[in-house]
Amino acid sequence: MFISALPERRQVGSANIELLVKGEGRPLLFLHAGHGFDADDPLIELLSKHNKVYAASHPGFGGSDLPPGVTAVDDLAYIYLDLLEDLDLHDVTLVGISFGAWLALEIATKGTGRIGRLVLIDAVGLKFSDRETRDIADIYGTTVEELPLLFFKDVEKGLAALGQLDFKSMDESSVLRFARNRESLVLFGWSPTLYNPKLCLRLHRVKQPVLLVWGADDKVVSVDYGRKLAAALSDARIEVVKDAGHYGYLEQPQAFGEHITRFLAQ
Repeated sequence: MFISALPERRQVGSANIELLVKGEGRPLLFLHAGHGFDADDPLIELLSKHNKVYAASHPGFGGSDLPPGVTAVDDLAYIYLDLLEDLDLHDVTLVGISFGAWLALEIATKGTGRIGRLVLIDAVGLKFSDRETRDIADIYGTTVEELPLLFFKDVEKGLAALGQLDFKSMDESSVLRFARNRESLVLFGWSPTLYNPKLCLRLHRVKQPVLLVWGADDKVVSVDYGRKLAAALSDARIEVVKDAGHYGYLEQPQAFGEHITRFLAQ
């Protein structure tokens, strides 16, 4: 994953972004996690069988430009709202993973007219506990070598899907993409760690149906965190996938895809 450049480029306001368009059917905006994504992402493959999937590298990630002044997840949300307008998409499903799920919520609280439903996979972005209690694991205090242990239930399966993180065997462009993804995740999520203190105050604006899909063995944000998020939304339910970690959608794409497909068929 996060290795290959995406097939298209599109100018959205001041941002020139990489874009993948795949499949036919109802429009679906795929918002990737902090590690970035690849055109062969297994969940995108499953979703594109019944939907027209639009998946971009967020500004600053992959090969997408980072325009001047884009420094917060709020800024990314407005760029994606511009993209929905530029593409003239309606009744769009937002599917966000981890950092991308945080971004999906920010988009939905700022503009609801074009959005039909949301799918949040192991979301971050919110603070529910008191100031002395950590809701989200400190991923920035984890070395690259330790990341698989934090992000996956089955490390071997996860690395098979994500890539072995063997930088000596990667070409220069692949290493650069990994570094840009890591750098941008720090830019947008460093302080406070992977959440917006104001987002909880805006969740009442999310009136669309929401499905949360969570890995039962998530070490970054627990299932209890997911249940609190579901309870804070007006129309949400949560499905828990066994033997799956924070990036469980890479370990068990079929199970995650089935939950999403059933939700979208309703």
